[in-house]
Amino acid sequence: MADNALLTPADCAVVLVDEQAGLAFAAGSADRQVLRSNAVALARTAVAFGIPVVASTSASKVYSGPLMPPLRAVLPDVTPIERRNMNLWEDQAVRSAIEATGRKVLVIAGLLTEACVSFPVLSALAEGRRVHVVADACGGLTTASHEAALVRMQQAGAIMTSWLQFLLEMQRDWTRHETYEAARSIVVDHGGGYGIGLDYARDMIKPS
Repeated sequence: MADNALLTPADCAVVLVDEQAGLAFAAGSADRQVLRSNAVALARTAVAFGIPVVASTSASKVYSGPLMPPLRAVLPDVTPIERRNMNLWEDQAVRSAIEATGRKVLVIAGLLTEACVSFPVLSALAEGRRVHVVADACGGLTTASHEAALVRMQQAGAIMTSWLQFLLEMQRDWTRHETYEAARSIVVDHGGGYGIGLDYARDMIKPS
């Protein structure tokens, strides 16, 4: 697959890194509720399109807390893997879970961008993996440090995306009826004005 080729649901696995409240408290690069909403939208997209999800947590008993409740609700069958190393790529349990998906492309998001996101991205790229980073579902300590981490990952070969771009890349055609309602509901719930527009269009096209 060419590095610039559009993805399909069969190509990729989603990796959620440390989506925990204790780390969200520290994220100052964006509104925390927006970051959480974007992460939930990404997780819902994975579920809607049958994309495997691997989730990691760190220091969940002493500082960071468990995977945030809205993500647990969306991913009831995903058990987060607790690790010690900042770099999940160096944790054998997480590596094994990722490799077990059999997917060639990793779609990564999480907290915090400066370390727990960027380290595995850089390591995976160094091993020849194709990696997409969902930039608007990643949070850093400050806007400057978050953006610096994104730049470093991009310079190393990571492809930057957003949760909405990823969802639309998976759906590709609104006449794909098997995933239409799920994709539409994600946009309505998390897509701001675009979601409002979809609701408006449905009311206007098929008035009750």
